[in-house]
Amino acid sequence: MTKRLQVLLDDDELAEVKRAARRRRVSVAGWVRDALRSARARESERDPREKLAAVAEAVRHAFPTADIEEMLAEIERGYTR
Repeated sequence: MTKRLQVLLDDDELAEVKRAARRRRVSVAGWVRDALRSARARESERDPREKLAAVAEAVRHAFPTADIEEMLAEIERGYTR
């Protein structure tokens, strides 16, 4: 099912949208739908508070680590086995 969405733009904004749609050879409605899809794709799907909580939890741990060059050498040795 499709729904109608009304968006009010001032004259300058609408003129810019029309020019952009014309350049892509699509209708204004098509351009707006594509722009909204692109904007939604850029949005994070998860709540940022969940990500921050995960980072906060991770820094509470003391995981063993090594010098970066040593770790890379170990990884390379694992590839050649």
